[in-house]
Amino acid sequence: MSKFLLKKDLKKIVRLSASHKGMNGRVVAVGGSEDYVGAIALAGIAALRSGVDLVIICAPEKVAWAINRKSLDIITKKLPGKIIVPRHISEIKKMLRPDDVLLFGNGVGLNVKTKKAMQLLSEFPQMKVIDADALKSISTKNLSNSILTPHKKELEILLKNTSIEEIVKKNNIVLIKGKIDEIHSKNNIHYNKTGNSRMTVDGTGDILAGLCAGFLAQYKSLEEAAKTAAFVNGECGDNLLRKKGFTFTAEDMLEELPHIVKGLHVVKP
Repeated sequence: MSKFLLKKDLKKIVRLSASHKGMNGRVVAVGGSEDYVGAIALAGIAALRSGVDLVIICAPEKVAWAINRKSLDIITKKLPGKIIVPRHISEIKKMLRPDDVLLFGNGVGLNVKTKKAMQLLSEFPQMKVIDADALKSISTKNLSNSILTPHKKELEILLKNTSIEEIVKKNNIVLIKGKIDEIHSKNNIHYNKTGNSRMTVDGTGDILAGLCAGFLAQYKSLEEAAKTAAFVNGECGDNLLRKKGFTFTAEDMLEELPHIVKGLHVVKP
């Protein structure tokens, strides 16, 4: 089945009034490198803005310190060195609980050792969101429980030895970013028309990945998370276009997100 997404299609997120810290979702995000500091910070803050209780960012130590200066709300795990490499995997694993969502790829670069680390992360059993350079580094042969968020060029690399149909039949979602986003699941294709041409500005894709991870930690549904993230990300950009024209930035989107996301949550006794 295929259809265009409407706001009424977005499922409400239920929070219990007596819930305690951690019950409303945890995200562990892995990213950053010497050359790319901001991407994983944008993704992590976007995940928090989706409504999750906790975000931990595992990043090279200088990146992690920069994130700490940017946000008091994010916990960082400081990994030694300038890039993420396989020897960091054991430390990352210690930060993860079985029901956490693992987000990775933002700002990591394409060093050979980093690409190996991305492949190792893709083999973790947790629900995952895979973005940016990680999409150029992993094999999808045995991949499951994941949302992949490629733009058209990343999709070409991803599909070099496989197809969307092969990927989604193993309990994965492919969210193709574009003028009209495509959300492919095993049984459905949803199209999202929110968003505008200012969203070519750097960082909007990182925010989308963070929203996917945050909503996945709350919905526990790959498809619902991808649909909601795509719609909310685009609507955020549309609101800002009306307010600021073609001058808004990814950081502006982080400030706008609460005004959109607040209508998604309902509290039950």
